[in-house]
Amino acid sequence: MAEWGRGQSTNAVDDMFDAENKLMAEKLATKVTRLKSLALDIDKDAEDQNHYLDGMDTDFMSVTGLLSGSVKRFSTMTRSGRDNRRLLCYVSAGLVVAFFILYYLVTRART
Repeated sequence: MAEWGRGQSTNAVDDMFDAENKLMAEKLATKVTRLKSLALDIDKDAEDQNHYLDGMDTDFMSVTGLLSGSVKRFSTMTRSGRDNRRLLCYVSAGLVVAFFILYYLVTRART
């Protein structure tokens, strides 16, 4: 009879450990599911950012082509003769004056 009681308590301890193991396995499964969800979200964000960067690369290439063409035209204009240089000086001076006028107006509007 003493052995039967000891077997019963061993069985109860085993049942308790089994229940605890099942609970811990469920918690682990929940954490794994959450980590998988986070990993998928990170992967999606990385793909979105890569698409965005690819689009920026294309935009920068087109702007580079546009700017290189403008620089070539500007260089040709400055080398072409005295009249073009005078026009270039007037345009440059006009842009500087326009910048200072806009700067004055913006600072005046803020106060």
